[in-house]
Formats: sequence, C-alpha cells, structure tokens
Amino acid sequence: MEKETEYLKKYYKGNITDAIKRLEEGEPVQYIVGNVDFYGYELNVNKNVLIPRRETEELVEEVIKRSRSFINPIIIDVGTGSGAIAIALSKELNCHVYASDISNDALEVAKENAEKTNSNITLYQGNMLEPYIKNDIKVDIIVSNPPYIKENEEIEDVVRNNEPSIALYAKNNGLEYYESIFKNASKILKDKYLIALEIGQTQGENVKKIALTYLNNVKVEIKKDLSLKNRMVFVYNY
Repeated sequence: MEKETEYLKKYYKGNITDAIKRLEEGEPVQYIVGNVDFYGYELNVNKNVLIPRRETEELVEEVIKRSRSFINPIIIDVGTGSGAIAIALSKELNCHVYASDISNDALEVAKENAEKTNSNITLYQGNMLEPYIKNDIKVDIIVSNPPYIKENEEIEDVVRNNEPSIALYAKNNGLEYYESIFKNASKILKDKYLIALEIGQTQGENVKKIALTYLNNVKVEIKKDLSLKNRMVFVYNY
C-alpha cells in the first residue's frame, strides 16, 4: 500500500485524499490514476480493460524478436483490451497492426490509446478470429493474451473485484479461447506463420496439445517468463 500511495502522490492529478480512500477500498492504483506504462508507452486504462502486466511486455519482446523471420509481416492482436500489445508492436516494428475485441467499451479505450500514441492500428469488433475471417484478412502473426482463468479459480480480490470478468475467465478449464484460435487459425494464416500466446502458468502442455490437434507440421515452444513460470506458447512452421 505504501508504494501505491507514493505512486498516487506522484502521478494523480485530482484530490489525493479521495484517491487514497479509493486505494484503501481496494481499487487498483492504475485505474485511479487512469493510465499505466506499458513497454515505454503511457496508455489509458479504466474498468473496461485489463491492466497490462509486465509478463505481457515479455510476450511483446519475444514477438518483436521472432518477427524478424518475416518480411513486412501482417500482425493481428486478438482480444486487444487497452490496445497495449498492438500499440507496442506497431510502434516498435514501425508497422500496421490489426487489433480486435468483443467489447465495444474496451475498443473505445484502445482507440484512445492508438490516437494518443499515434499508432498505426485498425480496430475490429468481434469474437476472437471472426472479424479477420469475415474481412478475409490473411496474416503472418497472431498474437493474443486471451482470458484464461478457470471459472472457479481463486484469484486476488483486487483483480476479481475490479477488472472486467469478460477479459479474465474462460470455460473448459481456462482453455476455451486457445481452442477457438487454433480451430480457426488456418482460415486466416499465410503459408508461413507464428502464433504467440500468453498462458496461465499451468496451461502450457494443454495449450500445446490443442495446437497439435488443429495444426499440422508445427513446432510448439513453451517459454518461461522472468519469474521462471511457463507464461508463453509459440506455435510456428518455419
């Protein structure tokens, strides 16, 4: 709490007494301040989007490295939320990125952030890969940090009570959206491709199994984050 209070005093522009009260009542400091730093970019956040995590910055870093295997790759960010992943990739790779979300409220935040950072992003509303299939968009790289928490899983109160449940929980033991991506990926992927996903720390082998069920002749790599937890899955065929 002390660290968060100091953060408020430094960055909050309103009534600090009210802000501290909100913090004491369990509201995340990022929502109170209204923004967060992600990969060096200041992004607006509110209760319609997840607060971007440091682990997701690691996913972005890996995608940047692996994108060098492609020439002018077409990239999509599925379940973009605040637009964090799409914005970081667009800015760092100096390229156009497609991003989508099922939530119109989240897309409003992503639009604000894209404009705020002058990012080259096209936003679509829709569930998982549906907007890309509908618009016949063929892609080289799929990136996603989808909802992956089991419906009955215990999580921190500050997360459960504040962040949007639609961006947290998934059916089928948290695997619902991974299966949706892999099941439909072949409809939009080019011949050479990369799928980069953030996962829950216990889901690596299950996500790998789903990938191998739907995609042929691919390599699947489970990668740990800086905390040595399985946090990313990369599926590729090159």
